[in-house]
Amino acid sequence: MKPVSLLDGLIFKEDSPNAQPLVVDESGRVMRFTLKPGQALKPHRGPKIALLMIVLKGRGLFRGEDETPIECGPGTMLVFDVEELHGAQALDEELVFLAILRQTPNPQPLPHGGAPVVQIK
Repeated sequence: MKPVSLLDGLIFKEDSPNAQPLVVDESGRVMRFTLKPGQALKPHRGPKIALLMIVLKGRGLFRGEDETPIECGPGTMLVFDVEELHGAQALDEELVFLAILRQTPNPQPLPHGGAPVVQIK
């Protein structure tokens, strides 16, 4: 076991979002993204793996396949289908979130075809 602090040592770049790998292995990777107010990750498609985003700090607009923005804050997890379009934008405060990219043995689309938002209590 190796503990990983999720909010220590945050690095924010002046001109673009910052992506820092926290865990990388054969099953996937965990990336920590830090965005200054107003910075954005333009909607894009990733490789053929499943994606989870978990907001740790701040509020942001997150986009899925239909590109309709959803405002989310700390304790929110977004679940994206394999190859689903995804993007994020920080609002008026710093935004920190995890992107968990994982291999799935038999990826199936979500029943309703979009990314659910799950509030973690």
